[in-house]
Order: sequence, then structure tokens, then C-alpha cells
Amino acid sequence: MSGVKMKLIICEKNIAARRIAYILSNGKLKTNKHGSIQTYDFTKENEPWTVIGLKGHIISLDYPSEYNLWKKNPPQKLIEIDPLKKVSEQSIAKVLKKLSEKTPEIIIATDFDREGELIGVEAATLVLDHNKNITNIKRAKFSAITPAEVQKAFNNLVDVDYNLSNAAETRQITDLVWGAVLTRFISLTSNQLGRDFLSIGRVQSPTLALLVDREKEIKSFKPIQFWQIIAKLKKTEIFNAMHKHGKFLEKNKAQQIYDKIKNTNEAQVVEVKKTTKEEYPPPPFNTTSFLQAASSQGFSASNAMSIAEELYMSGLISYPRTDNTVYPHSLNIKAILDNLLQSPFSTETTEVIKNGRKTPTRGKISTTDHPPIHPVSAPSSKLTSDQHKIYELICRRFLATLAKNALSETSEATFDINGEIFIASGYRLIESNWKKIYHYFRNKNKEIPELEKGETIPISSVKLKEDKTKPPSRYSQGSLIAKMEQLSLGTKSTRHEIISKLYGRKYITGSPPKPTATAFAVIDSLGDASVVKSEMTAQLEKDMNQIADGKKTMDEIIKESREMLTQVMNTLEKEKSSIRTTIQDALKQQRLIGTCPKCGKDLVVRTSKKGKRFVGCTNFPKCDNTYSLPQKGNITKTEKTCKTCGTPVVQVKMKGKKIWELCLNSTCPSKADNNSKN
Repeated sequence: MSGVKMKLIICEKNIAARRIAYILSNGKLKTNKHGSIQTYDFTKENEPWTVIGLKGHIISLDYPSEYNLWKKNPPQKLIEIDPLKKVSEQSIAKVLKKLSEKTPEIIIATDFDREGELIGVEAATLVLDHNKNITNIKRAKFSAITPAEVQKAFNNLVDVDYNLSNAAETRQITDLVWGAVLTRFISLTSNQLGRDFLSIGRVQSPTLALLVDREKEIKSFKPIQFWQIIAKLKKTEIFNAMHKHGKFLEKNKAQQIYDKIKNTNEAQVVEVKKTTKEEYPPPPFNTTSFLQAASSQGFSASNAMSIAEELYMSGLISYPRTDNTVYPHSLNIKAILDNLLQSPFSTETTEVIKNGRKTPTRGKISTTDHPPIHPVSAPSSKLTSDQHKIYELICRRFLATLAKNALSETSEATFDINGEIFIASGYRLIESNWKKIYHYFRNKNKEIPELEKGETIPISSVKLKEDKTKPPSRYSQGSLIAKMEQLSLGTKSTRHEIISKLYGRKYITGSPPKPTATAFAVIDSLGDASVVKSEMTAQLEKDMNQIADGKKTMDEIIKESREMLTQVMNTLEKEKSSIRTTIQDALKQQRLIGTCPKCGKDLVVRTSKKGKRFVGCTNFPKCDNTYSLPQKGNITKTEKTCKTCGTPVVQVKMKGKKIWELCLNSTCPSKADNNSKN
């Protein structure tokens, strides 16, 4: 094989490298270890091939070290400083350089999207810098790591899309500059440094503003009382009929009608209307609709995406980062269905094959990068519980898009109860079809009995029900991602990461996400600054799309981004004093735990010189009352005091554990009682 060049395939992760090598070699591969890094070698058509997996980005961006001292460098100074590229994965870089000495042909086989293109280009550039004799770099594009897709991709290699990688690098640089400048400004201004620094970001801040604004709506909501008159009727089973007026805002009117009919024993059927309609299946999953559906099943956005990536790398589903909601004509749906006959959903698959729709449903978004998310093969080994749930969700959605419309009947019956008109509504499925397969949609309407005009129905009871209007609900992670998409905040690949960062930085807590006092302080302190508005971020997203399309350059957009940031900083500098006051006041309130039972002053969370947190009295040194705290988890004020000793009670939330309440007094008699029982 003298003179034959080695083919070096660069994959995004080791799991993908191993699977791709297995497919290309028909299982005849050899695993080699280079320290802690594995490569997969085989011979194909008398050519040596080596496959290596990265760990995502092996190059990172950062400012020169002299700019790492926050207090010595005004934040505005960073706007014009070019970040440096640094190798963040030295062990992988070392192996790549060693392999490059064989003057290989390089094939980039990372995920085919902006981020994947940049990851591949970073690795290829590192190899080229080490060996400038390499001339041939190609790209393998695939949407699923299956034998058919991978073989097709490697038989039809294309050129590297540098516009795509430039768009990703522009985002990387822009996010670093905005994040560094704004984070340093807000942290220095409020004197929140060290591990307590406050983070601000180009996408993060307008996303957080959405949550804060919604929470303000909830807090300022003023409920309106209303009354409803509900009659319980009985024919084979009990069902409800409501007075035609619906909600009464004046109790007197509702009371008069209620008094008129409360002792009536029968309702007469005045009219019955029935309507039959076809219900279309949902469109195929793209990333946003998938994360919404997973959120409704109790998965966080980041966890759902992480599991989907595992399934993709294992060759079970297609690439999970896509905007597309239309199956391309090239997608071999018959082959996928044949594969699913061997899956746990063979019964549903058989039903679709025998009695499916002629053409799949389709959504409104059609793109050419990746198809909608769909299963590609059946598991050959046991999945974890969460993997199975996500795989099932994707399988059922795919099969539903190929199933026939459901047929349903809605009925509306009108009743006369002592001269007052009541209405009962019912719903029943005649043919479930896709709804039997994709059972995640729940219909709240119940079926009502068969009724005929003129018949009388016994009344079981009549109630005058008092209620209040409800405030708007908080965003779930799924609905927040949908809102971010609507406002062009982030991308399909980054939205779940933004939410995860907000949790990690303690700006939000709980599920659904609720903003903390710090979140309110940061967003309120920024006021109407454009950094908390979606418009500016959306514009930059459009600009990066134009880089990907070759219509604008990286330098143009970075220059435009810096000009935007300069305007933002000029505005914030003028408000520096009020920003400082707003944040410091809010943080002070957030540290409050309750009232000191010894002196009546405020108790606050403090940190010792050794870095341990505890609760101390603000009246120190006159009052030296202190309480220890768990060193892990979030501590939240409850407004409660212990019934036994009168000490404040806090709420503790640790990762993976249920929230519990804790009396701060470690010597509380109630704890001694509990210990003696144990």
C-alpha cells in the first residue's frame, strides 16, 4: 500500500466515531489507544482508514490573560479586543497532530449543522496547521447514524461549508463579547464578584425578561369573582349542564335563578345538536415541538435533548436538531416502518402499514438540512427508562403522522329547567385511529348520554358555584422554548442550553421555572435597555443566517454587533447608580430568612471566612445568634416559624431530592422527639 494515503474521519464524539467505524468496516475494525484517546482503524478497498471522536469543541475562545483581572479593565474596553483561540482538549489535539503526519485525506463527519461544521473545521484547521501538505478535506453529510445513511454520505462526499462554520464562529465570538462585557459591568456595579458574580447574556437576558414579565403579570393579577349554576342530570350516568349565561359577575342575579330552580326535579330536553368532524394528526416533530411534548411528559428541555442525542448516536432516531416539519421525498418511510416492526411498537406499526393515510401530515416549516425527528431503527439492547420514554414519544409521533384522521362527534344538548336554559356538551371518539397511537393528547370533554328532544331527565342536584378568574400560568420549559422560537431568541440548538444556564445561575427555580429575587433585580435594574428586549437579538440571529447563506461576512456582523453593544453600554453607564441600588436592595431582600427570636432584628444568610454559609443576625455584635445551614442546595424563605420553638423555617431543595422544610434551630425539642422515635 505504498503511496496510499490514509483517510482520517473526524467525528463529534467517541460514541459516533465507534458506530461510524463499525458501519464503514462492516464490523471489521480495530480499536487503538493513544493514551486516553481511542481511534478505530480498518482497511477499506486497500486504503487505511482511521476514525477519531472529539469531545465537541476542542478549541475555545477567551480573552488574553491580561484582561482576566476584572477590576483593572473597564468592561467597555473588552468590546474591541479580539478573543484568542486556545486548544481546550490537549490530549485529542496531540493525537490529531500525530495522525496528520501520515498526510491523510480528511473527512469531517461531525453533526451537520452550524455548530457541528465549526467543530469539524476547528479540528481540520488544527491538523492543517501542523501539516500543510494536506490538500484534500471533504464533508460527510447524514441525518441518521444508520448503515444506509452513513454509506450514502461517504459515497457522496461534499465540500466543507465554511459559510456555515463562520456563522457558528460569529455566534461564539458575539456571545463571548456580550456576555463578558455585560456580566462584568453588572457584577462590578453591584459589587457582586467572585462566585457570586451576576451573569448577563445576549440571549439569556431577554429570555429571563420573559419569565420576569410573566411573573409580574401573575403577581399583579386581580382576580374577579364569578358564579356559575350547574345542574347534575342523570340518565344512565350523571353529567353536568350549565346555565346558558355561563359566568355571572353579580351574585344577586345568579342567586335569583338558583332560588327559582333549586327544588326542580326534572329537566326537559329542548334540542340536541350533533356534529361529526375529522381530526388531523399532528405534524412531524422538529426540535421545538419535540421539546414541548417532552416537557409535557415531565422532562426538562436539557434532559430531553441529551437523551435524544444519545438515541441519535446509537442509531435509533434521526438528528434531533432540526427546524423541519415536512418529511422530504427522499425519506424511505417504508424502510423505517419495516424496521419498527421489530420494535416494541410493532402493533401500531402494523396498523399504520395496513390502514394508514396516503400521504404523511406536514407542518409549516420545510428546510433542507435535516428531516423532522423520526425513528430509524429498533433497539437491539435494553434502553434505560428515560431513553425508552423519549424513544416511545418519537416513535408514536412518527406513526401518528402516517395514521388516518380520527373521527369524533361533539354533541350539545339544551335543557329547560323551570324556564331557565341549561346546556350540556359532550365529546366521543367514533374512530380513534391516530389518537390511539399518539395517546398524549387528553380531551377534557366527557361523553354525554343519548338524548332525544322532548324527553325529561331527572335532576340529581343543582349547585351555585363560586369561583375566581385565574392569573396567567407560568411558562413551562416547552412553552418558553416555543416563545423563544417565536421571538428568534437563540436557535434550535441553543434554547434548551439557555434555560439550563438560567437554572445553573440561580435566576430561576422550580418547575415550571419561577424567577428568583436576583432575576427581578437584574432585569429591573436594566430597565428598558435593549439588552433585555428581543428585537436586537433577533436581528443578530437574522444576520448570522445571512452569513450561513453567504450574503454577509463574519467581519461585517461582528463589527455591527460591537456597535450595538457600545450603544447598550453607553445607556447602562448613565444608569449605573440606580442599577447598583436596585440590585443591592434586591439581593439584601433575597438573603433575608426571617426575624431573630432573640432580639427581633432580621436574620440573613451569610458566608464565613472558610466559605461556609450560615444564618446570622443583622444585630451583630449586639446579638450573636446564628444557625447552621446545609452546605448544598437552594435555601428559600418560607414566612413560617417552628410551632415548637418559634425559630424561622426554611425550604431546602437539593438536586435529585424532594423539597423539604427545615427548622433552623438544631436543638429544637421537636428534632429530639423525632430522633428518639427513630
